[in-house]
Amino acid sequence: MNAILLSLLSVGSLLITVETKIGDFEGNNDVGAVKIKGSAQFDAETKQYYITASGENMWADTDAFHFLWRKTSGDQKLSTNITWVGEGGHEHRKAGVIIRQSLDPDAPYVDAVVHGNGLICMQYRDQKGGQTHDILSAVKGPAAILLERDGDLFTVSVAEKDGTFSPFASKIIKLNDPVYSGIFVCSHDPERKKMAVLSKVQMENKGVISEDSRMVQSTLETIDIATGQRQIVHRADELIEAPNWSRDGATLLYNSGGKLYWIPVSGGSPTLIPSGEATNCNNDHGFSPDGKLIALSHNTADRGSLIYILPAAGGIPRLVTEKGPSYWHGWSPDGKTLAYCAQRNNEFDIYTINTDGTEETRLTDAPGLDDGPDYSPDGKYIYYNSERTGLMKIWRMRANGKQREQVSKDEDYADWFPHPSPDGKWIVFLSYDKSVQGHPANQEVVLRMMPSTGGEPKILAHLFGGQGTINVPSWSPDSTKFAYVSYRLVAGKSN
Repeated sequence: MNAILLSLLSVGSLLITVETKIGDFEGNNDVGAVKIKGSAQFDAETKQYYITASGENMWADTDAFHFLWRKTSGDQKLSTNITWVGEGGHEHRKAGVIIRQSLDPDAPYVDAVVHGNGLICMQYRDQKGGQTHDILSAVKGPAAILLERDGDLFTVSVAEKDGTFSPFASKIIKLNDPVYSGIFVCSHDPERKKMAVLSKVQMENKGVISEDSRMVQSTLETIDIATGQRQIVHRADELIEAPNWSRDGATLLYNSGGKLYWIPVSGGSPTLIPSGEATNCNNDHGFSPDGKLIALSHNTADRGSLIYILPAAGGIPRLVTEKGPSYWHGWSPDGKTLAYCAQRNNEFDIYTINTDGTEETRLTDAPGLDDGPDYSPDGKYIYYNSERTGLMKIWRMRANGKQREQVSKDEDYADWFPHPSPDGKWIVFLSYDKSVQGHPANQEVVLRMMPSTGGEPKILAHLFGGQGTINVPSWSPDSTKFAYVSYRLVAGKSN
């Protein structure tokens, strides 16, 4: 073990004893009011850290724990594996990686934490002296954990046996540089110490990245609606948007750079879908009920977005809507009608049209935006989002536009892009904070699910996204999973 040097650090009105330089860390000390002093050792051969700590908790508005830290600034990644030593102890004892504003016990922070009972979560306090919140992972330990900071965006991921990290939570937290980054243990019991072994500790610091030198990184993911477990299908250092699940369940369709691509659900290399002159596609596209055709929206030079139909394998697109702008969103179960959002006479409303391009029919006429129409699997209803009551919420109506009724009713979120499940039981939709206007990109958003007839929404995932995440139908054919895209603004130079 390496030698330990002692120093004093002033934190507020407290003097904290800091045992400096252990392994890759500058500092090694207790934070907060602990009754039993913590300690740490580093095995240079195995690269493992042995941390013993007491501490009542890391929760509410104050913390007590043992912390190995390094002062850092800018973007970074911290990851580790955690093993608890010995039996007993509080089931919510905690160990993990953390980025913290200061050594004050009530400091703002974000962490990735593994509890004694295997529970994994992101914890965060977004202001000094504020309350701690958490976002739970569907994965239980043992598992590796990863905390990433990209500007103000923090992302927590977990990796099971195959070692592939999958994100489960993202949160925007403003911390001022420099910060304290490192590893920690808390016994959740002021009268008792517990030890954890932290192995494969990795810290990568990319430094301060200017906002104008960041690029979009897109992650195409699926989520199991029963377990909440997220799976990465594809990650790209470019903007990709709006996945559709193929009718056979084998592939996902998405758009990027104005073109359409398909990729196996299991991952792999994307394949370009030839689309003739429609090379400026936006994020409104999807398969016909029989899977043989794709409806797409293409941004033209003179009429804005127009809707076309294309063979699923690619080919020459056929124009459906003569008027623009028109944005496709849904295909009737019988394959004969398209539902879309269109601007006519300076008003955006829901329209339908026959697939041969005849009989455009206006279904909504309320002032303000109506958008995102998608058919129920029996064809009786069209779900859509509307701001007719002031706040954007989910509505549904009969397929002929009659009997309009509000489906999502809580006042905390603005809700967009409802998608009914193929079995008709659920709808998944995208929710912004109610203060956000429109459906912009690069926002802190949540995927929510509720019964198709209404009820209490359930949060499926916290993510950084918005425009492009789920603009179009994204359910697996068996109604067990949902596909979407999350984003990060990472180091690099956008084109």
